[in-house]
Amino acid sequence: MNWDGLMDKKDISSEEELFLFPKWTNGVPLILALSTVIGLCTVVFIFWYWFSPRNFNIGFAPEQPIEYSHELHAGQLGIDCRYCHVNVEKGPAATIPSTETCMNCHSVVKTDSKEILKIRESFSEGHKIEWEQIHRLPGYSYFDHSQHVNSGVSCVSCHGRVDLMERVYQVEPLSMGWCLDCHRNPAKNIRPKKYVTDLGWKVENPEELGNELIKKYHINPREDCSTCHR
Repeated sequence: MNWDGLMDKKDISSEEELFLFPKWTNGVPLILALSTVIGLCTVVFIFWYWFSPRNFNIGFAPEQPIEYSHELHAGQLGIDCRYCHVNVEKGPAATIPSTETCMNCHSVVKTDSKEILKIRESFSEGHKIEWEQIHRLPGYSYFDHSQHVNSGVSCVSCHGRVDLMERVYQVEPLSMGWCLDCHRNPAKNIRPKKYVTDLGWKVENPEELGNELIKKYHINPREDCSTCHR
């Protein structure tokens, strides 16, 4: 009988009995630690970026490079939204007005104002004004201003009464749920197309009129994913 071989097997068996778990489990604490760190970083990133005021926070009103009053221009002076946001009826983006648009008036109006001097400097040196974007949608979503405006959805439905704002701020969450609520029940946001940029326009029964216009304009908002995620 091979006693040496028997002793070796006995020693190995005794050694294995000392361990309750396989050797590969030694790496589990490291994996758990890394997963925890990555998970925490992901949560922090999601709340810092996607849930920051720059994305979904109602009331976000950043300081702009030039103090521009919508209350004065759109409100008191009655300048139509489309004069500055020239592409709002033609394409996805409403467009930010160029310096040339500002100079159409301010080449002769308040030319000595401190804020207007910034515009004149931008115009003469050929560099654009870096306006701070307020209403920001995620990169994976698609929104077409022209489709909404040409269907009778007013600027005020998404942007609020900007004609009463000294500094524009975000009034709606612009979330997916908020958009879907409108697509499912659009009547209250549909008005005659000629009043789309009349931010103070009111009617006694907006939903009743909206339902009539939905039939007249053949409005049938889609709710499938590819409508906004392309």
